[in-house]
Amino acid sequence: MNPRAKEQTLSMNNTPQQPLTPALSPYEGERENRSLVFEHSNGMGFRSLRLIGWFLSFFAALEMSLVAADNSRQIPDRPEKLTFPPLKYDPPSPEQYRVKLKSGPVAYVVPGRDLPLVNVVVYVHTGQYVEPAGKAGLADLTGYLLARGGIKSKTAEELEERLAFLAAQLNSSIDETRGVVSLNLLSKDLPEGLALLREVLATPRFQPDKLTLRKQQMLQAMQQRNDDSADIEEREAGFLAYGENFWANRYSTAASLDAIGPADLEGFHKKWFYPENFVVAASGDFERDKLIQQLETLFGDWPFKGEKPPAIPTNTTFAPPGVYIVNKDVNQGRANMMLPGLLRDDPIYFPAMVMNDILGGGGFTSRIVNRVRSDEGLAYDAHSRLPGGVYYPLDFSAGFQSKSRTVPYAAQLVEEEMQALCSKPVDDNELGISKRGFIERFPKSFSTKAQVATTFAQDEFTGRYAKEPDYWKKYRSRVEAVGKEDVMQAAKRLFDLNRLVILIVGQKDQIMLGHPQHPFKITDASKGPLHDVPLRDPLTMQPLPIEQTAPSR
Repeated sequence: MNPRAKEQTLSMNNTPQQPLTPALSPYEGERENRSLVFEHSNGMGFRSLRLIGWFLSFFAALEMSLVAADNSRQIPDRPEKLTFPPLKYDPPSPEQYRVKLKSGPVAYVVPGRDLPLVNVVVYVHTGQYVEPAGKAGLADLTGYLLARGGIKSKTAEELEERLAFLAAQLNSSIDETRGVVSLNLLSKDLPEGLALLREVLATPRFQPDKLTLRKQQMLQAMQQRNDDSADIEEREAGFLAYGENFWANRYSTAASLDAIGPADLEGFHKKWFYPENFVVAASGDFERDKLIQQLETLFGDWPFKGEKPPAIPTNTTFAPPGVYIVNKDVNQGRANMMLPGLLRDDPIYFPAMVMNDILGGGGFTSRIVNRVRSDEGLAYDAHSRLPGGVYYPLDFSAGFQSKSRTVPYAAQLVEEEMQALCSKPVDDNELGISKRGFIERFPKSFSTKAQVATTFAQDEFTGRYAKEPDYWKKYRSRVEAVGKEDVMQAAKRLFDLNRLVILIVGQKDQIMLGHPQHPFKITDASKGPLHDVPLRDPLTMQPLPIEQTAPSR
C-alpha cells in the first residue's frame, strides 16, 4: 500500500483588488453617456444634448473597433496556432540542500519563509518485506500506532490532545518498502514538535487498547475484501504479475493478526527505527544552520542500536499467458491487460515513458482513450500504465471498465493500438505533444519547498542520488532526445503479445458471449488458455470453490 501525502495551501494575500469595469456596447455607452449629459446639462437644449451623446457614442465605438482590430492581429483563430516562448527553468541542485548529520541520517534542508510552517518527513529503511513469517500485518500495525499509540511521556489521548492544541499534524505509516513519519506545524512551535517527534521515533508506547482497536478495524476491513471489484482486480493482478509466493503478495489474515502482540511491535520498532536507517526531508520557516543543530539533537544519543535491513527481494514470477476471469456479478467488467515491465533505470525507460503516454497514459490525447472511450463509447475510463520499478520491474498494464458483453471488443481495440505502435512510427504531432507535456510539467515537481525536500530525500532513500546525482538536470534533455524510432523500438520490446495476460473481474457468462455485432471473443485476445480464478476467503486468503458458469475452452 502506498502512503498518501496531503499538501495544504494557504493564501496570505488579503489585498483587495479593484473591480474591473466591463466594456460597454455602443448602445450601453450611449445610454450611460446620455444620462450623464442630462445630469450635468444645466439647461442645455435637447438637440445639443443628443449631439453630444452621439459624438460620445461614436468615439466609444471607434475605440472598441480599434481594440478589436488590434486583438485580431495578435490572437490566432485556432488554439493550436498559439506560440509561446521557450520554457526557461533550471531545477534546484540536491547538493545545496544535502547534509550528512553526525548522528547518522542524511537530511535535505530547504528553508522557505513563504508561510510560518515547518514540515519534517523521516523516511525509514524498513517495510513489509522484513515481516517475520506468520506475522503479516506487523509492519502495518507498527507504522500506524507509532504516532497514534502514545509515547513515553504521554498516553495516546494526551498526545492527540496536545497535537490538536498545537494545530500540528503528526502521521506515521509503513508500506511495502519504507516507513514514513511526518510532522507539520507552526514554526513557533518547532522545538516542542521536534521533542514529540523524538519520542515517537525512539520511545513509542504502543498502547494496548489502541492496538486492540486497530486490529479490530483491520479485521473489519478484511471482511470487505471481496466487495469491490476494483480491490479484487488489484489483488489478483499482483499475484499474476509477481507470483503467488512473492513477498509483496503476503496479506494479513485473521490468524496473523491474532498472533501479533505488543512485544512484536516493540521488537519490530527497535530493530529498524535507528538513525542510520533514516533519511530526512525538512522544509519551511527556519534558519538552515539552526535547524541542522536541532536535527542533530533530534537523532543524537539514540537509546538503542538497530540493524541494517536486508536487500529487498526481487524474485518475481510473471504468470503464463492466458485469460484469467474472476466471476463476479457486477454491472461492468474490469479488464487489466498485463505484460512484464521494466526498471526505472532501464536504457529504454524514457522512450517507453513517451510511448506509454501516447498509448494510454496521456489522458484525452492518448490513443486508447480516443479509440475505446471517445470513438466507440465503450468505457468511461481507459488507460495504460508503465511505472518504472525501483527495486524490481513493475508490470505494464492497460485497463478499462465496460459492459460485460463489450469487454472483448474493447480488449480487441486495445490490442490493435499496441500492435500499431510496434508496426508504424508515431506521427510528429503525437510525439511532440507527449514530449512537451513531460517537459512543461517538469517544473511542478519542484514548485514548493516541501516538494524539493521530499523529492531529493526520496532519491537519497532509493539510491538514485548515489547512482546519478544530476538525474533531474538531464531529465528534459533525455525526454527531448526521444525519437519516433525509439518509441517504436520500446513498443516492440515491451509488447510481446504472446506473453499477454488478461485479468477480468465480471460476469463470466456475459463476457464469454461477446458483442453480437463484433465476432471477436475474449479467448481470442490471448495466446494462452482461459483460467477460472477463484475468489479468496477474506479472512484466510485461501481460494474458495469456483462455481462454473460457462465452459472453458
